[in-house]
Amino acid sequence: MARRFTDKQLVIASHNAGKVREIADLLAPWSIEVHSAGDLGLPEPEETGTTFAENAILKARASTAGSGLAALADDSGFSVAALGGAPGIHAARFAEREDGARDFDWAMERLHEAGADAGDDQAWFTCALALAWPDGHVEVFEGRVKGRMIWPPRGTMGFGYDPIFVPTGHEVTFAEMEPDAKHTMSHRAIAFRDLIDACFDPPA
Repeated sequence: MARRFTDKQLVIASHNAGKVREIADLLAPWSIEVHSAGDLGLPEPEETGTTFAENAILKARASTAGSGLAALADDSGFSVAALGGAPGIHAARFAEREDGARDFDWAMERLHEAGADAGDDQAWFTCALALAWPDGHVEVFEGRVKGRMIWPPRGTMGFGYDPIFVPTGHEVTFAEMEPDAKHTMSHRAIAFRDLIDACFDPPA
């Protein structure tokens, strides 16, 4: 049985403002005081894992060690069938130019070209969430949502690869969806529901 979360504070182990905002929104009903690793000045650990779960655990434990608080880490990525599931866990790195700056417009164009060349627009997002406590205990949950790549990019409400991804059964991209709608069915939402069911009591 998973450990229940009863703390009043939680660190979101990320320096990605969009990701922190999305997770904080999902946690809002529990009235937990949320901090981000960036706000606390915690360094980003080197992501040496070979899976989403391994990298999420690395990040959660690093924030817990640096803050003395429980931490929730997300490791997520975008995969395309035309590249055999790449960029996957390297999705953020795939968007880095030679100077280290992340350019998702450029990255999305590269993925579109790969899909067009292969004649395959299948794609999916994966998210692993790791909740770590200062005593070293960790709970991990994973979610995935399948869909297809589109071109040109559409929408301004998402981040990362959201503007080129249309989830199965929908006609709009993640970046065109209202946040509340995306929160009901995204890869992060799927993993988050499992986390909440396992570790959190119903909000007061």
